[in-house]
Amino acid sequence: MKILIPNIIREWNNIRKEGGLIHLFKQKGSIVLLAFFLFYLVRDSILYILIPLLVAKGIITCV
Repeated sequence: MKILIPNIIREWNNIRKEGGLIHLFKQKGSIVLLAFFLFYLVRDSILYILIPLLVAKGIITCV
């Protein structure tokens, strides 16, 4: 499964394991917060906007 994890995530995870989240934020700065925010923005947009819209239009059917 390690093949599927991007190198940047592996690097950030190693930094977090060495010194915790505070160390990660000190080293990488606000880019970590931005990546976290964008991930959840995209995920929630798909879950709460796109899927219900497709169901309403009849493209996806609910069983």
